[in-house]
Amino acid sequence: MVVPQHDLAWRWLQAGDTRNAEKGFAEVLKISPTFYPSEAGLGLVKLASQDYDDALAHFDRALQRSDVYVRALLSRAETLLALKRDADALGSFQSALAVDGTLDLAKRWVEVLQFRLLQANLANARNAAEAGRSAEAIAAYQQAIAASPQSAFLYRELGAIERKNGNLDAALEHYQKATELEPSDPSAWRGIGEILEARDDYPAAVEAYGQSIALEPSAAIQERITRLRALLALARMPAEYRQIPESPALTRGELAALVGVRFEKLLEGSGPGAAVVVTDTREHWAAPWIFAVTRAGAMDAYPNHTFQPLSIVRRGDLAQVVSQVLNLIARRNPAVAASWKKAPPTIGDVGPGNLNYGAISLAVQSGVMPLLEEGTFQISRPVSGAEGVAAMERLEKLMP
Repeated sequence: MVVPQHDLAWRWLQAGDTRNAEKGFAEVLKISPTFYPSEAGLGLVKLASQDYDDALAHFDRALQRSDVYVRALLSRAETLLALKRDADALGSFQSALAVDGTLDLAKRWVEVLQFRLLQANLANARNAAEAGRSAEAIAAYQQAIAASPQSAFLYRELGAIERKNGNLDAALEHYQKATELEPSDPSAWRGIGEILEARDDYPAAVEAYGQSIALEPSAAIQERITRLRALLALARMPAEYRQIPESPALTRGELAALVGVRFEKLLEGSGPGAAVVVTDTREHWAAPWIFAVTRAGAMDAYPNHTFQPLSIVRRGDLAQVVSQVLNLIARRNPAVAASWKKAPPTIGDVGPGNLNYGAISLAVQSGVMPLLEEGTFQISRPVSGAEGVAAMERLEKLMP
């Protein structure tokens, strides 16, 4: 009996007679309070009258009785749009599509609302981040991701905020999700590398940085990779080598190791020199490098065939080694040596008649060993481990 009355009320509504339509729907509900189509009909009457709050209440009651009633779901979504509640409207449209996937209008609205919500949430997130309101920014990014879960840049930007807050686990997870969705995002790879580097996971950091610069070349990132590889190489070195920078007085064995490690390719490329017999290094930890530097002519053994690896290195000794390495470099690339051979420097305590003057002059001219107080060289002054490392670093920069 209620169906004919409902149909009559519906015809009144379609004819624009909202007064008789409302009366008809209300009479149906008096007879059958659970007849949800008439409850939805009252909602449509209120929607037509722009009484959006009452309309929404009627649609909600209809859906409590049948949550798959498509007409109520679509009308509820339209009401929520009028109330400027886009997120809730999106949910209603999506619920309608879950019941009937052929609803083209609902599909279009879902696309529009997802984009609209994404733009609004993204703007809110970025504004909050710039203002330092991290919690608000994170919440806004999460809402944006809920609206557009396949947008890689949202995860990257959220990762940057979490990282700034010190939440490295969450940041790493977001960066990794960004690269999963968009493997060609160099910024996300860089973020992964920076977190892994901070955690001292250097091999994984180098790999992530490598992905980044493969997509977007960067001198700064390449420098990081070079530094991390050096740290990895250092970690594989004997403990004695790693302790050289803290040594109060550099020894000949330590110097041989510094030269052998840092100039390995140069020494190999110099070819084997005359056979050198060294009798006192077999048990020394730096024996392989002592062999390499003496064979290539970067350091000399003594006439009695000893190397004396525990002997202290003085500035005159270091200058001699520096000059011999410079000569090896010049032999490979003569043009690079031109800048080292300018007018001989004036050295306050070492004159041209000194047997070591040539080596000291070259070490000074090249910038590897600067003069000390009042322009003196102080040939007999012991060299510390840190000074030896610094000299090798300057010497490396002269490699072509």
